Amino acid sequence: MRYDRQNMLGVPPFSRLLAQGCGSRTGGRGAGTPWCRGLIFALFLAAFGAKALDIQLPPETAAFKQDTGVEIANGQCLICHSVEYVTMQPPMARAFWKSSVQKMQQKYSAPITDAQVDPVVDYLTRNYGVSTNGAQQVATGIHPQSDSGKSPGKLDGLEVAAKYFCLSCHSPAAKVGPQYRDIAAKYKNDPNALARIDEQIHKGGTGKWGPIIMPPFPQVSPAETRALAEWILVTK
Repeated sequence: MRYDRQNMLGVPPFSRLLAQGCGSRTGGRGAGTPWCRGLIFALFLAAFGAKALDIQLPPETAAFKQDTGVEIANGQCLICHSVEYVTMQPPMARAFWKSSVQKMQQKYSAPITDAQVDPVVDYLTRNYGVSTNGAQQVATGIHPQSDSGKSPGKLDGLEVAAKYFCLSCHSPAAKVGPQYRDIAAKYKNDPNALARIDEQIHKGGTGKWGPIIMPPFPQVSPAETRALAEWILVTK
């Protein structure tokens, strides 16, 4: 086989090297060998450049419906799934949602405790499924309560973060949202830091720290919001 300008499709600089490496008449290894095919591919990359493909996914904008149990869905489900993964499912009965949650818990090691299974299943069934006679009613002890009735005293920011499962996304191990120390560093000299964090908590959003959406938490009371924001801002 001859390797001339016509055979090389208008890439004459490669013809001599290919003839030496692949041409059977010149003692090469043969054009059909893996070695020769690899040589051709390497020369092609060297000539035209190997550029990394940069894929930009659209930012997430959906959020879970506000209802009892949404804090568990926000804190546990969004670690691995987008909201769309739930909303794209057909409206199914409670048994479907429970088997799905248990599969995530038992087979994929999702950090959902046994005590959280039924409340989050109830939430998914009410808002994204079909209710059945066997479905449990609103779970007690799960919906965030107001600050009324509590003993007076300053709220603890860490306890608020644990209550709403904030650390499921903002802990160093989760790698979903920014770590609190990074948030504190960003707003260190911002006089409006408390207001900015307040808005982010209650309205959610995306784009400030990456494409992953932070769901809104309108159920967080003003006192809890301030305690959480103040705790975040002193985190190191």
